[in-house]
Amino acid sequence: MLSVDHFPVLIIAISLVSSFTILVAGWWNKKACWFISLGTIFVQLIMAITILNHVLNVGLISYWLGGWMPPWGIEYVMDALNGYILVVLLFLALVCVVYSKRNIEHELPGKIVPYYVVYQLLVTGLCGVTVTGDIFNLYVFVEIFSLAAYALIASRGGVSLKASFVYLVMGSIGACFVLIGIGMIYSVTGSLNMHDISILLPPLYETGAINRAVFAAYALIVVGLSIKMALFPLHTWLPDAHSFAPAEISAMLSGIIIEVSTYALIRISFSVFTVDFLRLVPVFDVIAWIAAIAIIYGSVLAIAQINLKRMLAYSSISQMGYIMLAFGLSLSTRATLWGGLTPALMHILNHALMKGCLFMVAGAFIYKAELWNITDLRGLGRKMPYTCAAFSLAAISMIGVPPSVGFVSKVYLIFAIVEQGNFIFMAVVLLSTLLNLVYFWRVIEMLYMRVGEKGPHAEYAEKVERDEIPLLMLIPILTLGILCVVIGIIWLTEIPITGAYPIMDSVNKLFGIGRFTVP
Repeated sequence: MLSVDHFPVLIIAISLVSSFTILVAGWWNKKACWFISLGTIFVQLIMAITILNHVLNVGLISYWLGGWMPPWGIEYVMDALNGYILVVLLFLALVCVVYSKRNIEHELPGKIVPYYVVYQLLVTGLCGVTVTGDIFNLYVFVEIFSLAAYALIASRGGVSLKASFVYLVMGSIGACFVLIGIGMIYSVTGSLNMHDISILLPPLYETGAINRAVFAAYALIVVGLSIKMALFPLHTWLPDAHSFAPAEISAMLSGIIIEVSTYALIRISFSVFTVDFLRLVPVFDVIAWIAAIAIIYGSVLAIAQINLKRMLAYSSISQMGYIMLAFGLSLSTRATLWGGLTPALMHILNHALMKGCLFMVAGAFIYKAELWNITDLRGLGRKMPYTCAAFSLAAISMIGVPPSVGFVSKVYLIFAIVEQGNFIFMAVVLLSTLLNLVYFWRVIEMLYMRVGEKGPHAEYAEKVERDEIPLLMLIPILTLGILCVVIGIIWLTEIPITGAYPIMDSVNKLFGIGRFTVP
């Protein structure tokens, strides 16, 4: 019987083999591409859930690639943190691939085979970043998913080529920063294995005098990954990339791709440099302040947008601010519920659900009638009631209406801010909530309350027939919209059977933060 210990490498291997299988099968019958991709990601998700259950109930999984013992060989390590991220990313990837069948046939009818080949490579790269315990291997997988993302953004042609090129240039600069940082770590430790480095680094700073190469390496990696995750003010590639990519790729970009870069930063910060190093430098305080600015900046720019996808893109900059603010506070909070990385990890899942749903709805409007601008959506709530209902669920969740996931994220973040004692951050979160209300309510008002006014859809004042999107597009949208509320209730009621809190507790215990902080 196949052991769960082999699942980390199998998740990568079957995804890579699947991409080549799609390429070959696509020559024979391009309709097979979707089924292969769907089946592969479903199997990967089952494996990821099995891994997460194993690490929570049994313990870590360590797999030596090719039988080579680390640090000489590459090691795949699964713990509660990457087990959780792996489940979130594969769930969103599965939802997006279901949605993509009809949407890609409509948007990219001549590129179905290359689309699914590259999409599967994107999933391979994202999974690789998540499972590896080798810092250079992590960089390689970051580049794999980045290259796949550049290609997928450019797939629509026209103006998306420019968006992809800007993303490529910015992403390459970020990659250079990360690679130089990794090189500097290797120069002082002689190892690329994360656990090995975490043992070799402390003697370089335990006397209190920080080795400059170590500090410079961490600074370079933080800047490089901040570009990848579009943290203000290094976000300039994001608005165009999100706006012009196919809808499911926008959902992946906003919902999990930039979050996987955040995961990489969390992993390197806590598993490689460790808490003792992070307490010596004020980097987390700086990140928290930058994140607070990002929250307001993204929200204000979102209000100024007419294009719906562009509005959601700026909203993503703001939401990354929430995650990074929670990350910045993680060393300062010790409460059982909101201490450590709990608010940041919660919001990674919550944002994936909300923004995945919103971008897919935006894609549905484009699919149905090429409706890109918010003013084009007048009265659409009567014509596409289920699609617009899902949008409303995700939008009120973004605003923070209870008991949605957005409400839970903000409550946990506010509790963390109160414990940390910086009430400027609380004002930022509350102001951002008002700004979210302004730009999302504008869309909801257009969908439901502007019926019959002069405009391209004035006919909706009269009786209209429902004209929904195909079921394969609608089901993913409704699933994510409903989960925005269901998961929120689960977070609030703290149902132990969900395993949600044991995951967060395990992560905080792993890194010695939150309630496991050593005085």
